[in-house]
Amino acid sequence: MKQRHRILLVAVLVIAGMAAAAPLEAPDYGEMFWTHWGDGRAEIATYDLTFPRYGEERAGSAVAIFVTEPFSSSSRVKSDRGSGADVFQALKLNLVKDFATGIYDYNTMLSAFVAVESKAGVVAGQPVKLSYSSQEWCGQAYQQVLFDDGALRHVSHSYFDGEADQDEAIPRPAGGLAEDGLYLWARGLAAPRLAAGEARDVPLLLSLQRSRLDHKPLGWSQATLLRGAKAEEIVVPAGTFEVETYRATIDDGPTWVFHVEVAAPHRLVRWEVSDGERGDLVASERLPYWQLQRNRDLPLLEKIGLKPRPARTP
Repeated sequence: MKQRHRILLVAVLVIAGMAAAAPLEAPDYGEMFWTHWGDGRAEIATYDLTFPRYGEERAGSAVAIFVTEPFSSSSRVKSDRGSGADVFQALKLNLVKDFATGIYDYNTMLSAFVAVESKAGVVAGQPVKLSYSSQEWCGQAYQQVLFDDGALRHVSHSYFDGEADQDEAIPRPAGGLAEDGLYLWARGLAAPRLAAGEARDVPLLLSLQRSRLDHKPLGWSQATLLRGAKAEEIVVPAGTFEVETYRATIDDGPTWVFHVEVAAPHRLVRWEVSDGERGDLVASERLPYWQLQRNRDLPLLEKIGLKPRPARTP
């Protein structure tokens, strides 16, 4: 482990040990939650994306897929068994970002998993797994983090010299959450649940996206999470929405602002990051997308604001 990484981890753990963290209140994963999220479909939302890379803003697109699925505690993948002592229900976010840099494009994907029931050694509302991949013309890279009680299991593979293959255990401070899980937190789908105007300080694992693209070691920081006190109206390509604002201010990272639809199911209408990244909602639908893989299904892309890829697209 690099020395600066070790110093950061030790400092955070010392701070965490000075005062016991208050329990993080989980969202209500009750009947109303399952009436919507247990209907056998996924929410697919598309966004106009602005992404900063190599000192310039890049125009692109993002697709966010939110869906529940049975998850194996031992293998940390979707369980085909559906039930059992090892299986718990999880909420998954797959977030794909595509943008061009000069003549070549980037294709990245984040997967973030949160337990929605306390079972098999996991706690409802807490992250259980993150994975991130980046593909571009220079090469590809992959990272994975598994959240255990008191520790993380981190593996990464990269085409860059000095970063090729890493496998390490990272201590996890009490109440430690993940920057990559903020998309779920802002929608009220992950801990901590906050009242209007309430703020909460939490240990936060810094983003896999920034670790990968900025070549920074993975480590912990502190963040202040804040739910806004009043609603406002914003306009995005998908229309005009009444939204609440959720803010995450990270000590060793950027500030995130999420604009979340007041009405259920509290769709993510816009996100903004102080480094220049931004996503604006174009469209969303609930679809069993895994069944829609035939050519005759291509017209459905229009319902989610996308078009079939033309020939000779890089």
